[in-house]
Amino acid sequence: MPELDPSDQRILDALREDSRISNADLADRAGLSPSSCWRRVKALEESGIIRQYTVLLDDEKQGLGLGAIVHVHLTRHDPDQLDAFIRAVQSRPEIRACYATTGQADYHLHVVCADIEAYNDFLERVLFRIPAVASAQTNVILRTIKG
Repeated sequence: MPELDPSDQRILDALREDSRISNADLADRAGLSPSSCWRRVKALEESGIIRQYTVLLDDEKQGLGLGAIVHVHLTRHDPDQLDAFIRAVQSRPEIRACYATTGQADYHLHVVCADIEAYNDFLERVLFRIPAVASAQTNVILRTIKG
């Protein structure tokens, strides 16, 4: 992995704030010439440090007013059950993120739904129908401090 110098870090910080920033503005913020900045961005992409460019959407404006962190406990950890769980998680648009972690729960999901009824439907029709899922504990997100 290449070592990042301060100019690279300034590029990454600016792109994290606004991935649509023009190369000219990015170069200015990084203290580089536009051609040097473009080469550095390409090198960061090719090295895999920049994996993708994305957009942040406002869930509430899309009618998704309920966010939750769901702590999932599995019944078994055999490869077939884990693969089925992972495929199910990856296929659901309600699940924004999934983390395998240490601690009490096996997985933590970030889930968004329209409301509590839609969330209950997600639990009953999706999550609890995955054979490997033993139980789930939900923490409703009250507000996002940093996201």
